[in-house]
Amino acid sequence: MANSEFETVVIGGGAAGIAAARRLHEAGVRSLIVEARPRLGGRAWTVSGPERSALDLGCGWLHSADRNPWVAVAEEQGRTIDRTPPPWRRRSLPNGFPEGGQREFIEAQEQLFARISERAQKEPDVPAASLLAPGCRWNNLINAVATYISGAELEHVSARDFDNYDDTGVNWRVVEGYGTTIAACAANLAVALDCPVLQIDHSGKRLNIKTARGVIAADQAIVTIPTAVMAENEALFAPVLADKVEAARGLPLGLADKLFLSLANAEEFESDSRVFGTIDRTATATYHFRPFGRPQIEAYFGGGLAAELEAAGASAFFDFAVSELTRLFGGAFAKRVEPIHIHRWGSDPFARGSYSYARPGMVECRKTLATAVDERLFFAGEACSPADFSTAHGGWMTGVAAAQQVIATRTRR
Repeated sequence: MANSEFETVVIGGGAAGIAAARRLHEAGVRSLIVEARPRLGGRAWTVSGPERSALDLGCGWLHSADRNPWVAVAEEQGRTIDRTPPPWRRRSLPNGFPEGGQREFIEAQEQLFARISERAQKEPDVPAASLLAPGCRWNNLINAVATYISGAELEHVSARDFDNYDDTGVNWRVVEGYGTTIAACAANLAVALDCPVLQIDHSGKRLNIKTARGVIAADQAIVTIPTAVMAENEALFAPVLADKVEAARGLPLGLADKLFLSLANAEEFESDSRVFGTIDRTATATYHFRPFGRPQIEAYFGGGLAAELEAAGASAFFDFAVSELTRLFGGAFAKRVEPIHIHRWGSDPFARGSYSYARPGMVECRKTLATAVDERLFFAGEACSPADFSTAHGGWMTGVAAAQQVIATRTRR
């Protein structure tokens, strides 16, 4: 691959990059996906669990599934779509959370979302936390749920951006893995793995993309690098694209990590049921029991809690989960669970987080990030989406849109 030439180089082999390269391939544009990791999928990653179960360490839900293009891709591949309603659409287990309290919490959360929607388009943009009801007993738990949604606590998140997210409420899963589906979508595409991009030199007539395996010359490039990586690497573009770096800094990646646990004697729990670790703290995890009916627990950690546990090491997630679960189900419960897999996305050098949110006042950064430069540099990824950010289908849509821009530019030449 060293010192090779292509019409278009797609930088990043996640959902956006694969969607872009697939569209270019369909249009007959000679392109190459350049991916830093030894695998495709980016922040979508399926690994094998017990009894060959597929565990999605990254994105796992086909959000807005009734309009999500990855559903059709999964069906083309012969995957199994599970349409079981997600656990957050159901009542939580009563352990530590009586049903009356659950009703109060849901009502308080819905009232907050209504206040955010009412305030969102007014000036100035404000932190979503400013719209929490003063003194509400459910504020900490509402903030915990916000870390699962945005990867960050509400004080860090733009109310306008939070409200801009467009969700149809239909959520499905792929039994064989969302990450598996996304990576397999790159079949028949030209790919260079283990190939970190060091710099994109756009000073000359053609682009010179400097990688760990040599220089690639190209007419155009579609950049799908996560914002957190772009924000910490001002020298990625030569000459420097200061507006892109600043836009990336306005769209940090929130943090959400999953820990998969095996569960002995799982039959006492209903499939796809859920419980919060505690209801009076923001620093708590949520536990999804028996996903797909498997004898497992999928524990979900977000925001500052996830960052704190990442800093302490992978074992800290298991210790924290056991402490919460034994408080709910008794000390003997510790003997029923064992860790299976976790991936620390904030510590991943090619991600530095899970999915984007906009800081207060930074909503326009999504548009700035997505804007092409000189009809040669194009941008895609979930952070570029104004309404489907934080999702793999947002990555798909922006990837296809960037590819369409490339195709239109080449047609005019």
